[in-house]
Amino acid sequence: MAAPSPSSPPNLLSPPPFRSPEASYFLRTCSNFTQLKQIHTKIIKHNLTNDQLLVRQLINLSSSFGETQYASLVFHQLQSPSTFTWNLMIRSLSVNQKPHEALLLFILMLSQQSQFDKFTFPFVIKACLSSSSLRLGTQVHGLAIKTGFFSDVFFQNTLMDLYFKCGKPDCGRKVFDKMPGRSIVSWTTMLYGLVSNFQLDSAEVIFSQMPTRNVVSWTAMITAYVKNRRPDEAFQLFRRMQVDNVKPNEFTIVNLLQASTQLGSLTMGRWVHEYAYKNGFVLDCFLGTALIDMYSKCGSLQDARKVFDVMQSKSLATWNAMITSLGVHGCGEEALSLFEQMEEEEAEIEPDAITFVGVLSACANTGNVKDGLRYFVRMIQVYGITPIREHNACMIQLLEQALEVEKVSSLVDSIDSDSNLSTSFGIERTDRVNERHETLSQHHIMFFK
Repeated sequence: MAAPSPSSPPNLLSPPPFRSPEASYFLRTCSNFTQLKQIHTKIIKHNLTNDQLLVRQLINLSSSFGETQYASLVFHQLQSPSTFTWNLMIRSLSVNQKPHEALLLFILMLSQQSQFDKFTFPFVIKACLSSSSLRLGTQVHGLAIKTGFFSDVFFQNTLMDLYFKCGKPDCGRKVFDKMPGRSIVSWTTMLYGLVSNFQLDSAEVIFSQMPTRNVVSWTAMITAYVKNRRPDEAFQLFRRMQVDNVKPNEFTIVNLLQASTQLGSLTMGRWVHEYAYKNGFVLDCFLGTALIDMYSKCGSLQDARKVFDVMQSKSLATWNAMITSLGVHGCGEEALSLFEQMEEEEAEIEPDAITFVGVLSACANTGNVKDGLRYFVRMIQVYGITPIREHNACMIQLLEQALEVEKVSSLVDSIDSDSNLSTSFGIERTDRVNERHETLSQHHIMFFK
């Protein structure tokens, strides 16, 4: 009998199989868009493009990298998207500031008679809100009622938010009143909606009726008092919040700083600052900018500068607040120096119209005509900022000051031409007057070109 032939040894050099689990693993460990495209290429090569789990991973990753066009391409190559996948694509477009595309996709979903679920409508309403499409939002509202998904609390909260933010508080109130069950988010959305639509009395009633209150709802009511310039009541509510052992968040602290500014109370502002420090609040851009604004408006430029100097990271709003504060307090040269520092050190931060309001105000408040004209031209030519009313007001003030200087120069000229008058008044023409007169003339020509 012939001996059986030995089986052929496995090919150890052959590549491992590339199936859905392997593709999913590679996508989970993907760290950039280039890697994603390489993995996608292998998915196409191995005929895995109709695997909805992989498609959803590709859409999610593309969206996280800001590549919504690529995500749409992946989605439209799918033969029969599930409701989950439709929802994911609509949401991805909406959160990446593409609400119009998200709504068009929803219309396509309607035309293909795809099935909805309770998550579809909230995503679509959020897209309506981002694009201010109130009319479509009301149509989606009607469709949700027709298809039986209106009773979902998440959808109702989102719908209320749409109506309130689009200036339809009565519609938002109707949605709230018809809710069979309300979450803390429902109550807080209602509260914020009334506050943002300047219905403070109604907001107080809702706040008093809330079965439970969290830091968001307390802060919403404090914000309402601050917006309506009722700082005493904001602090009274904060004391009640402390009695209820609710820990404030950063927004609470910032609103209390604004309330201190409205009171003009440096003492209260310092107390809020000390409270924030003792309770471990980080001096980030948001809180730091609020402190600078409070200290400046309450008359302590020194404290404002101390906060600015110890901040490790600064936003454009932070720089603007400090520059403006220095200019308002008559420290024009320091304000301009700080602006130059911002241009040199903060490559990622570009000045905006508000920055130049601060810069030009600093020039106007200190009578610095030369630098005022120079920065005005720089604002337009270098940064492409169109002058607004505040810029023009500063320039009018500067030009009025320049005309006054020219009048003085002309008077000196006339006195100097009469040696007797010059001697009797003890007035001598100086090189400084000549130089300033020439500089102003040159800048006037440049400004009026």
